[in-house]
Amino acid sequence: MRGIQKVAALLLAMGKANAGRLLKHFDQEEIRLITLNATQLGAVSSVELDEIADEFLRQFANGANLFGTVGEVEKMLDGVLPEDAVSEIMSDVLDNSNRSIWDRITTMSETVLTNYLTKEHPQTSALTLSKIRPAAAAKVLSQMPEPLRNQLMRRMLSIKPIVQEIMRDMEKTLHEDFMLNLSGSMEADSFARMADILNKMERDHMEDALENLNEEQPKSTELLKGLLFTFDDIINLNARTQMAIFDQIPTDSIVMALKGTSPQFRKAILSSLTSRTRRIVEFELNSGEPATQRDVLEAHRTITDLALEMAGRGEIELNPKQDESTYYS
Repeated sequence: MRGIQKVAALLLAMGKANAGRLLKHFDQEEIRLITLNATQLGAVSSVELDEIADEFLRQFANGANLFGTVGEVEKMLDGVLPEDAVSEIMSDVLDNSNRSIWDRITTMSETVLTNYLTKEHPQTSALTLSKIRPAAAAKVLSQMPEPLRNQLMRRMLSIKPIVQEIMRDMEKTLHEDFMLNLSGSMEADSFARMADILNKMERDHMEDALENLNEEQPKSTELLKGLLFTFDDIINLNARTQMAIFDQIPTDSIVMALKGTSPQFRKAILSSLTSRTRRIVEFELNSGEPATQRDVLEAHRTITDLALEMAGRGEIELNPKQDESTYYS
């Protein structure tokens, strides 16, 4: 940490009363700098606090972990400075911290972002899409109904400079909706956990569960389907993505996973393997050695789990909508 970050961490760890007595000795510009750095600290462990404290004091009790946020810092300033001075400082801090809101939104799931923007006013959605990274905007637009997609693209082309106050209000709203509410909500966590569970179920059991859920909660079912990926979906991936996945799978697992598959499915997968691996897999499959359903399903899970992990790291895209010009040799 830099010096001013260490000061901010110590003040937050001291609590409002002690920090307040010290802050009275700083001028307003110094408080502004401390406040800005405090809101950007993130998590600071007790070990780190001890190391910082040792630089200022020869002894310091073990501190609790803390997390610097705008709200915590605003409470710390309350009563230390006049209300208008606090408002001015926090306004400046919020403006600075929200500059990266667009980058943070870009990392959100496109399914979640699509669902959010579909419910917003088209002009708000168009402005949001024009501010985030083009690759993320393209994914979101591809999931929207065609009429809405076309309307948003027209609006994006005609966007004019936005008044700073309006932009600041919008950034603050997005920060609250995504960073504080939506991204950390139990609902989002529940969908992610349920999708992970369904991904590990047998195909028949998964379909039965989704069919049953669809009768009561069709919207939730559609959202879940967007998070699912099964072994059968591998055939919908382009050749390059298939190669990236199977290059990391042991040959015996590939052989086991292809047991009982259709000739068309098997041909598509074999075409994504290296020549040497393909010959080995074909030889093993032609030997006709039987395998238990349990072993086959375990091989399926090994491959789909790897695919999901690679997608989570951004190494591949599990997008079923492939270009029709993709061919297998």
